[in-house]
Amino acid sequence: MDGWNKFQSSLSGLNLGQSANKFAKGFNSSVQATRERLGQVAPDEITELPQEYKDLEARVDALRQAHLALLKVTKAYETESYDYPTQIQESITELSTTIGHGITNFAATNLKGTNLPTPSPVAPQVSQHKTLPHALCRAATNAAAAMQRTPAGDEDKLGKALTVYADVFDNIASARVEQDESIQAQYLRPWQTTLSTSINVAMKARQAVRVSRLELDAAKQTLKTTSPAKQEQARLDVENAEDDLVQKTEVAITLMKTVLENPEPLKNLNELVKAQLLYFAAAAEALSSAQGEIEELSVAAEGEYRKSRDH
Repeated sequence: MDGWNKFQSSLSGLNLGQSANKFAKGFNSSVQATRERLGQVAPDEITELPQEYKDLEARVDALRQAHLALLKVTKAYETESYDYPTQIQESITELSTTIGHGITNFAATNLKGTNLPTPSPVAPQVSQHKTLPHALCRAATNAAAAMQRTPAGDEDKLGKALTVYADVFDNIASARVEQDESIQAQYLRPWQTTLSTSINVAMKARQAVRVSRLELDAAKQTLKTTSPAKQEQARLDVENAEDDLVQKTEVAITLMKTVLENPEPLKNLNELVKAQLLYFAAAAEALSSAQGEIEELSVAAEGEYRKSRDH
């Protein structure tokens, strides 16, 4: 390791201009970081950062992890089909229909005036929402329609119940879309912005402190091993590095405090909860009303069934 120290000292002493000095600093810092990582530097030779700084570091780390943990799950709200995985087959069918529609209309336009048969243009298929409430609404609507097309279908109680169910989920589906749009605008985008701006700025400031601390400790190591003729410059380098570390630490402390005092994350979380509450409340109200109607139909059907068995 004495060889490393001599090499560092020689680099620091070279008069090669500002770029060379930066290179020497960077090299010395890398050597210092490597030695620390390998346990070759005594703990008392590593500059201790203020306790306030270390406490703020821990709090910012926790805040960043909280953002990442919740974002990992809530990003699902960016994808409409998060609660309806079987939509993949529907999407494939829809894509096939869209391609067929495009080919048909291309032929209808470009085969005019030729001897080849010209197909009639067709209207494009309307895109459907790929959510579970929308899918339940469509399924119940189709099922009710199928039952109502049968003889005496208008009087079929299951058909009536399916119609009620379809109407309810039509309303729930609309509320679901409103919830997702609100969450995306009022929670997801600002939550991600906080993570990528203020928290990221604080993390960069901390990295600057780390680099500055390594430069200071590397300068101290150089001072210990430098020749008497270069002692004065080495001492100046240590003083400058100390000043730089103090300045960067103060900046990082200010930025970390700003991040931690920012009320935006709480506001964003409140918007997430509010959007979810509105959706689930609307769903509960709609289902409660429908369940009453469907229960009446169920009781009536059961009564008719038992009456028919008594005869």
